[in-house]
Amino acid sequence: MQNVREAAVAGLFYEAEKERLKTQIKELFEDAETRLSKNEIRALILPHAGYQFSGRVAASGINQLNRNAKYKRIFIIGTSHRSAYNGVAVIKDQDFYTPLGVVPVDHSTCNNLVENSPLFNFDNKCHEKEHSIEIELPLLQYHLQKSFQIVPLLIGTKDIDSYFKIAEELKQYFTPENLFIISSDFSHYPCYDDAVKIDKESADAIEKNSVSELVKTIEKHSKENIEGLTTSICGWSALLTLLYITNKIEEIKYHHILYENSGDYPMGDESRVVGYNAIVAVNQEKKEFNLTNREKNQLIEIARDAVEKTFKGELLNNNINNISANLETVTGAFVSLYKKKRLRGCIGQIITKKPLWKTVQESAKSAAFEDPRFDPLQPDELDEICFEISVLTPLQKIYDINRITPGKHGIFIRKGESQGTYLPQVATKMKWNAKEFVENCSKEKAKIGTNGWKDADIYIYEAIVFQER
Repeated sequence: MQNVREAAVAGLFYEAEKERLKTQIKELFEDAETRLSKNEIRALILPHAGYQFSGRVAASGINQLNRNAKYKRIFIIGTSHRSAYNGVAVIKDQDFYTPLGVVPVDHSTCNNLVENSPLFNFDNKCHEKEHSIEIELPLLQYHLQKSFQIVPLLIGTKDIDSYFKIAEELKQYFTPENLFIISSDFSHYPCYDDAVKIDKESADAIEKNSVSELVKTIEKHSKENIEGLTTSICGWSALLTLLYITNKIEEIKYHHILYENSGDYPMGDESRVVGYNAIVAVNQEKKEFNLTNREKNQLIEIARDAVEKTFKGELLNNNINNISANLETVTGAFVSLYKKKRLRGCIGQIITKKPLWKTVQESAKSAAFEDPRFDPLQPDELDEICFEISVLTPLQKIYDINRITPGKHGIFIRKGESQGTYLPQVATKMKWNAKEFVENCSKEKAKIGTNGWKDADIYIYEAIVFQER
């Protein structure tokens, strides 16, 4: 028998019989808000009450996900309702069971969290009767068409400093390949009108992507002595943890999807309600990065100057006057040298922490003297050399090579310690289709074989390519 954590609230919070549950969830999604944005979803904030009360709001949040999305792992973070303890309770050697089947747990990631931080501890007992993680699973099982595994985490501490430390440990996993879900209801037990006001203020604070704004709002509600209010957000520890992860990421934007409370339903009591919000964190599309002709010419000058200084035995400039904000942008670049239209060297950096102008400077020197495919450039060749620069856009991970447009996209393949890339223009020159492009990069650049790409990480990027006149 597979070691599973049995469903604790089937028959209470949602239907216990498989077909009845499917019908219940189908009706929730038919009534849910449609997908509002095609931007990449990074996190969801969802309610965790019974489906008869909060199911439509939760389904509306999950409905924002592309049904065909493939996530490496889904972190579901809740606040323990039943016990208090230091840090985070992590489940050990158990998967989750619902009437729709078994949801596998990423035990490797759970083990890593426990090994790397004293704030994460194995405690299956805390998970045994807790509903905040379980309640999200049938909705995910119904909506997502591809298999997924979860990292279920229950926060048991009320120490705000701990949330920052927990977030620091989780930041490494906040990548496009993973999805974060925060399970939390909002106001508990004020009257209907007070709940609407309180829950809007809380949602507005979250949309500002600010820890201090949310803390200030929670404290404000606590001091207002609102009749019946026991908490304005029951999962505030999990929410603050998420905001500690996202509040320094400029491209992350929070958008409100739907609000309801238990008083909106016939079985609810408007004098004593619980509030439910669905909120989504997306990667806001960045403004297209481009370069002016002046900036392109300046980069060409920087590249040529780097080679000339190396011939003279001089150090490269660490400071250059009149550098624009675009040239200070941290992004990858390649410098290619051509002699009589034939490649004479090409070196670059895809992942870098240096400004663009410095990356070009260093790559030009390396392309001239350190490309292992060619002899080092000689002084009498320099007048015959034409410099070409490819400035790269940020990497975007893909799960389907049909996303690749040859000639538009460059590719970066990584598997373990092996990695390799082809610039966009390579596919054009070789007249390759997407599959040929990937296969050749996998074999010739990443050195993992023609079919090695099939279980490797593949990223695409675009390039701004320009040559010396």
